[in-house]
Amino acid sequence: MKVFNAAQIKRWDAYTIEQDYIPSIDLMERAATACFNWIVNKFGPLLFHKADGPKKSFCIFCGKGNNGGDGLAIARLLLDHDYDTSIYIIAPDKKGSKDFEINLERLQGTTATIHFINEAASIPLIGKNQIVIDALFGTGLNKPVDAVAATLIQHINQSMATVISIDIPSGMFADKSSVGLPVVKANITLSFEGYKTCFLLPENEQQSGEVHILGIGLNKDFATNEPALFTFSDRSVIKEFFRPRKIFSHKGNLGHALLIAGSYGKTGAAQLAAKACLRSGVGLLSIHVPEKANDILQATVPEAMTLTGQIIPANIYACAGIGPGLGTTPEVVILVNNVINNIQQLTADKPVPANICKLVIDADALNILSANKSLLNNLPGQTILTPHPKEFERLFGKSANDFDRITLALQEAASLNCFIILKGHYSFIATPTGEGYFNSTGNAGMATGGSGDVLTGMLTGLASQGYSPLETCLLGVYLHGLAGDLAAETLSQEAMIAGDIIDYIGKAFKTLSET
Repeated sequence: MKVFNAAQIKRWDAYTIEQDYIPSIDLMERAATACFNWIVNKFGPLLFHKADGPKKSFCIFCGKGNNGGDGLAIARLLLDHDYDTSIYIIAPDKKGSKDFEINLERLQGTTATIHFINEAASIPLIGKNQIVIDALFGTGLNKPVDAVAATLIQHINQSMATVISIDIPSGMFADKSSVGLPVVKANITLSFEGYKTCFLLPENEQQSGEVHILGIGLNKDFATNEPALFTFSDRSVIKEFFRPRKIFSHKGNLGHALLIAGSYGKTGAAQLAAKACLRSGVGLLSIHVPEKANDILQATVPEAMTLTGQIIPANIYACAGIGPGLGTTPEVVILVNNVINNIQQLTADKPVPANICKLVIDADALNILSANKSLLNNLPGQTILTPHPKEFERLFGKSANDFDRITLALQEAASLNCFIILKGHYSFIATPTGEGYFNSTGNAGMATGGSGDVLTGMLTGLASQGYSPLETCLLGVYLHGLAGDLAAETLSQEAMIAGDIIDYIGKAFKTLSET
């Protein structure tokens, strides 16, 4: 699913209007109807018609643009079905958009009582049993709101009401940071056709609430042909390149992976990465561990081979993963340096395409890179780096906000000719060619020690099987998140541990294989 910016969304509407011969007011009616149906389906048991004495009532705040027009159309539909609804419009002296004015005229034939807000004193009290529908400003907003709107937004945020924002929480920008600005804090956001970048970044979590994407019949040809900087990587994206195992597959053609992991007190990180690597479908796995950890790994991961010492056999491995639980001692710094500088000799000695990932770097190996930044220039092309936000900051510096952080990730990926997986909810994958991908799977239960080690093992195993670096990143984070989602369904998010993610990798593969 492509993630379009505000200008592209506007062009998508215009394209649909032109190509499908649908008046803009009718497209607005589609959006309003989709919202009305969702709201009534969600809150139906809490709603009573006016004749029965309302348990919940609606309070709709509208601007004078098309977002306000959506709000007026929703109000009319609610009133037509006899739901108790109050309407408030800001900027009474300002001319509304064409479709706003049409919907305002349509309300004249209903029981609507319309109030206008031209100063802070005109803002109504909001009861805790009300459902606020925020239709003040939509995706087209490109500057901070004025004083009256800011006061109204603050009033909405201080109420105890349930808040539903239409299209986007008012005051929020679709394509740039709105940190520190007045933004409606929605419990629910009802948006249309696809995710906006703002919904996929942590800084907007409290304002966006639960985001639900509603289809309104925008022309699919536009979405197919219009390029986008970002993609929301869902099942349809993954299915395009996922390769089920062939019936004559054998361990020799499913790759030999190398994991360099573990240290005193952190042998568990090596275990988790190794088990996840094996569950990802790799043919063979060797684990390089400290000598004291050898017996533990041999006993707990019998399917893998172990190595100890400074010398690692050459010309064997399809891909190496380094970092989980490794530590940062001087000896380990030398080891990481040697692996980075000699990865061509470690990996299989045969002609390979340029788009092959030979190295996955995580955890302590990233911390070593942060302390020895000259090593970044020695990374082989197509390397995959998997930092969480703090590791990313240590590697590349601080960012003022999440929008700046993903921009920096794209710049660094291009500069280093590598892939950067910025881990978190909707993990962001920055590619050397400038495209970015947000992952669609995963949940907060995965915020637990060892989860990143599991991902490193999976990525190393997938790359070893011949998936391209981009495919490895997309498939790895998708399966990792999906396994976490399946685990949470059974175990809850609160009780989940990293090993549970491994236990559900198989079910994740089966889910992906279903037609």
